[in-house]
Amino acid sequence: MVTDTKNPNYIEIEKIIEMIPHRYPFLMIDRVIEIIPDKSAIGIKNVTINEPYFNGHFPNKPIMPGVLIIEAMAQTAAVFVIDGLKEGADNQVVYFMSIDSARFRKPVTPGDMMKLKIFKRQSRGNVWKFEGKAYVEENLVAESTFSAMIANQ
Repeated sequence: MVTDTKNPNYIEIEKIIEMIPHRYPFLMIDRVIEIIPDKSAIGIKNVTINEPYFNGHFPNKPIMPGVLIIEAMAQTAAVFVIDGLKEGADNQVVYFMSIDSARFRKPVTPGDMMKLKIFKRQSRGNVWKFEGKAYVEENLVAESTFSAMIANQ
């Protein structure tokens, strides 16, 4: 897939770090390649053997923990929300509120590139609800609905 880095809806890691508070080893997305305002976003996570959780999950067969796949979806959603706030995003942070209907379809392993597709389902005030789907190549590996709240830092 070719992406246009001059596209304003393409967000590199340096900008993501400005937008959300997560840092290594808990920053779970590498870039956001598409944002459709008020509708959806697509994040990318390149999974490498250097991820610290692979030391224990599992040493002889490394598999990315499902909860971290959901976290990657949520971080993509957080970038989507902060991007949509524009100037109003200063001192705002997005917190998980709930995770529902999580399903894990296939394991994610080192060398995989996850495509994280999130879709806004609703927002009321400072509470947002999303549907997220994670893919490796064209294979659905995980899905969930989750909600988040925007708050002052």
